[in-house]
Amino acid sequence: MSAGPISPSSQESAPLRLREAVEADLPELVQVLQQAFAEYQDKLDPPSSAQDETVDRLRAVLRSSHAVVAELEGAIVGCVFYAPIGDHVDLFRLAVLPVQRRRGIAQALIRYVEDRTRELGLSRVQLGVRIALTRNRDYYERLGYRFVEARSHAGYSKPTFVILEKRVDCIPPDVAE
Repeated sequence: MSAGPISPSSQESAPLRLREAVEADLPELVQVLQQAFAEYQDKLDPPSSAQDETVDRLRAVLRSSHAVVAELEGAIVGCVFYAPIGDHVDLFRLAVLPVQRRRGIAQALIRYVEDRTRELGLSRVQLGVRIALTRNRDYYERLGYRFVEARSHAGYSKPTFVILEKRVDCIPPDVAE
């Protein structure tokens, strides 16, 4: 997987760099997650646990999964976590700082995970998105993710999130040329 600089959009002056997270990134990842998910505080039921993230919790997550960071000029501006689970890769905790949104950073992070999925010999990426976050679901569907099933958080009788999936077992059109 190439982790070199990429340009997320023609409007971005500094190149975006994607790379696998390391231990030293954990404090900054906590800050990115908390800032990115702050808009959902007091708006989701059950509440997002992103505001409760700590370095120790992320360290534990990274024992069984991976994180990718997006950097601009040496500062982490976004991240995503992923984990191979059986026959697919689970993508979770996609976060981009609010001031850096709409610049292609989230899409670059998602593409990185999709590419990594192919490298691992797997053909599907799955993610969960809250039912209340319709804009987020619409975004993923524009990227080719499709509904698999609705699920509920523990203690809830009605669905609170949906699982979306994308098949990535073919080479993307822009790479095949």
